[in-house]
Amino acid sequence: MTAKRTLDLLLGSALLILVAPALAVAAAALAVGPPGGLGGALRRETRIGLGGRPFELRSLRTRRLRLDLLSRLPHVVRGQLSLVGPAPLTPEEAALLGPAAGRWRESLRPGLTGLAQVRSRSGMPWDEPALLDAHYTEHHGTGLDLAILTQSAHITLRAALSGLRLPGKAHLSDTDHRLPGYSVAE
Repeated sequence: MTAKRTLDLLLGSALLILVAPALAVAAAALAVGPPGGLGGALRRETRIGLGGRPFELRSLRTRRLRLDLLSRLPHVVRGQLSLVGPAPLTPEEAALLGPAAGRWRESLRPGLTGLAQVRSRSGMPWDEPALLDAHYTEHHGTGLDLAILTQSAHITLRAALSGLRLPGKAHLSDTDHRLPGYSVAE
């Protein structure tokens, strides 16, 4: 057992125990939701895992407080996902990568979060997430995993707290002031 897998088991199990009550309440709320809703509490998708093996990824149909990601913790404990790794791809996305890119992605378990996910709001060009996933694959380690997990928790907490802002106050980002047609890639 590697240090990465040990971290996944210990931290993944502890997180699952902590969030289980919230996940149960969210699942119950989604299950009794309005008729004609989203089709159940769980979303099921086929993803490509370690060694290129497909698995069924199940997650709650909600983004609130990132419960959809936290509902994937059983996959971490089972070994289908890691806490940190490249994003889990669909078979179609994996086929588009080609065999060379697919090999490096298949050498690690996909993750709940990763370098590309924590850097996604930095205004990077469209193709950089794949480069960040490749960089992570080449340089992964416990220190980098802990830094990414810390950053992910920070982003999630900041997003949760931003919902607590006082009503009536404007909170504009730089993108709200850009001219129509402006692109960060230019």
